[in-house]
Amino acid sequence: MVLLIIAGIVVLVIIGLVVWAVSIYNRFYSLKNTHEATLGQIKVALKKRLDMIEQLLGSVKSYAAFEKETLERVTAMRASVGSAGPGDLAGLEAESRSILGRLFAVMENYPDLKTSQTVMSLMDAVKQVEDEIARQRYTANNVAEQFNTMMDTIPSNIIGRFAGLIKLQYLEFVGEDVEKRPDITF
Repeated sequence: MVLLIIAGIVVLVIIGLVVWAVSIYNRFYSLKNTHEATLGQIKVALKKRLDMIEQLLGSVKSYAAFEKETLERVTAMRASVGSAGPGDLAGLEAESRSILGRLFAVMENYPDLKTSQTVMSLMDAVKQVEDEIARQRYTANNVAEQFNTMMDTIPSNIIGRFAGLIKLQYLEFVGEDVEKRPDITF
């Protein structure tokens, strides 16, 4: 009888450990999927931003001689957003922010352009997209932080390594001083 009770306790402990390990494994994949979904939302927002930059370029080019290569670069960036990884997204984000800063600087020189209803609507939409990108970046980095903490702490790191998982990459500003206005050269 005692042997049966001990065997029952051992079975319960093993079942408990398996359930616990599976829950950690599932948490890893839940965080990984959330991170990937957030990166997808950032890609959508970046694409929206680039679409708006193209529209703003159309509005601005009648007022200022804007380089043709800028429009070509925006088009190329837009095409590359879908296949961009986390490291690529940071570069695309920085480059599109730079182009947008140059556009805003050009618009500052043309008061009647700034008061155009189309341009004002586009600028409001750009601000909303900027806020969306910031929220999604914040979410992606928070999820990456949770995932990476699990990869660094015992005992979840044992399950993560056993599953062949690697740390998630944070989204960072690439060599960009966020507080500094971009230099404008035409």
